Amino acid sequence: MRTLTSIPGNSQRLDGGAMFGNAPRALWSRWIAPDEANRIPLACRCLLIRDPHQTVLLEAGIGVFFEPKLRDRFGVVEEEHVLLRSLTEAGVDPAEVDVVVLSHLHFDHAGGLLSPWREDGHFELVFPRARFLVGLTAWERACNPHFRDRASFVPMLNDRLVASGRLEVVEGNTSKTLGSGFTFHRSDGHTPGLLITEVAMPGGPVVFVADLAPGCPWVHLPITMGYDRYPEQLIGEKEVLFTDLVARGGRLFYTHDPTVALSGIERDQRGRFHPVDPVSSLRELDH
Repeated sequence: MRTLTSIPGNSQRLDGGAMFGNAPRALWSRWIAPDEANRIPLACRCLLIRDPHQTVLLEAGIGVFFEPKLRDRFGVVEEEHVLLRSLTEAGVDPAEVDVVVLSHLHFDHAGGLLSPWREDGHFELVFPRARFLVGLTAWERACNPHFRDRASFVPMLNDRLVASGRLEVVEGNTSKTLGSGFTFHRSDGHTPGLLITEVAMPGGPVVFVADLAPGCPWVHLPITMGYDRYPEQLIGEKEVLFTDLVARGGRLFYTHDPTVALSGIERDQRGRFHPVDPVSSLRELDH
């Protein structure tokens, strides 16, 4: 039996205007209320997948690798490595994680792979046995970022992934490491080669949509982020994936939504997609 558990990582507070692109504040502030600095709360939520054969973690959140000044700049709320605490609470030691799948290598999705910041600048990978899966195009982008997004990557992380000898660069739609029951979709609208993991479940597939739709408000097709590379392309990618998932009874797992971990998805008579049946957390979902 395969079970899914939502695992909180460190949370952030980021500028709401940046997170909602060209949507006006009067609109997006109804969905997520900003603070006095115009920042909105965001989760960095991971998905733990356990079956009799392996323990898999989808993403690692932002972690606490930043020095204090940068941690404040990027709105990281907690000082401790929340992901590690959350895994412990779920009964999983980091050494028991077999595979970590990364949708891409922006620091808010992969920084949690690193141990907390220390004054001496020493970092380690916190998962000593895991294989790290990254899509080929996303890996190439992380190694050769564009001027526009190079600050979103962590060069020392790339070096450590290679040095570990446990990096697997994925080119197809499946992985021998993961085996059956896992399928990859790809998106280029947010960043080149975003790897979107679909997990087969008895009640219908669960899809970790990463930054294709960071949370429930972004399920509405026109809503994109200011961080997205090609917003119009991303809208088309959402429509294709969501249409397919509606037909197959799929569900969406959100990494950044502050309150919702998982929802179903429906399309109304006007053609608009909506999240349905939202849940705030998953505790060993097996259906």
